[in-house]
Amino acid sequence: MLHVQSYARSPSNSLESHMRLITYRADGREHLAVLLDADKTVLDLAAAAPGRPEFGSMLALIESGADGLARAADIVAERPAQAIRDASDVRWCAPLPRPPRVRDCALFTEHLSAALREMARRQAAAAEDPAAALDELLASGRFTLDPLFAQRVLYYQVDPLSITGPEEVIEPPDGATELDYELELAAVIGRGGRDIAPEDAAGYIFGYTICNDWSARDLQLRLMRTGVGAGESKDFSTTLGPCLVTADEFADPYALTMRARVEGEQVSFGSTASMTHTFAEAVAQFSRIGRGVVAGEVIVSGTVASGTGFDAGRRLSPGDTVELEIDGIGVLRNRVGVAREVNP
Repeated sequence: MLHVQSYARSPSNSLESHMRLITYRADGREHLAVLLDADKTVLDLAAAAPGRPEFGSMLALIESGADGLARAADIVAERPAQAIRDASDVRWCAPLPRPPRVRDCALFTEHLSAALREMARRQAAAAEDPAAALDELLASGRFTLDPLFAQRVLYYQVDPLSITGPEEVIEPPDGATELDYELELAAVIGRGGRDIAPEDAAGYIFGYTICNDWSARDLQLRLMRTGVGAGESKDFSTTLGPCLVTADEFADPYALTMRARVEGEQVSFGSTASMTHTFAEAVAQFSRIGRGVVAGEVIVSGTVASGTGFDAGRRLSPGDTVELEIDGIGVLRNRVGVAREVNP
């Protein structure tokens, strides 16, 4: 298994930045900031260094490379008073509100096998003999995980315009009532590249954040029977946050505990140690596709085993608070909204 290296100017010239970065909204615009004092304080980088283009947004900082991170580290060391704000006084946004590309991958595969079986069970539940119908569906092979999932990193594209942030109310899409969370880890690419060698791929990762890949289960089950895909049952919201943590903060990103709570009750528990594929494998593979990987691109892990209400048999209700927590990053919190009535 390949482990993540520090994001670097070049493979031989590493820079350890050790930063927890957020985007927050104030005065009608978004601000890039560094979390300090156990996440109780934010240091606004643009306020500390007005006119510096690399501090105009999270994407600008990522694209500025190691030089931008070095300048940010210098500002953190100085801690200018005019740039300091209380973290509870600002509205946190997705750390990377408009990523250039998002790929949701099957780095975890155990969850997929369980989800397929649950889909078959639900489909069989309407039959006169559900047990016999379930046996028939499972025997068909349509609900068995394809071996290709173990051989390659399979993925689908996420709409980057659907990105949401911490504390937002997540509304189900039209025609759906069963909203569900998905507990996932996301890596953000720090610099673009093509034909990246597997042994170098980890060095292209800028940092990590939490992803809640929301699903409208009732709509998803109907749409997936067509064989076309999940479509609008997935595209309505993908939540990132609460912060983006630089890769050098993690001694081993494949040893992180992952938890999900609904209304304060833990309903999902897993670990990044159960990944079938690493982010480095994904980076190397994607670098061979089209224009390769780009700075600011988000690669999402897919769901850890038991990482959904669907897996745990827990159905969300309007008003429920969902908290996803991953070691070293924090807690991503959202509330479930009320489904809109749709005229037939």
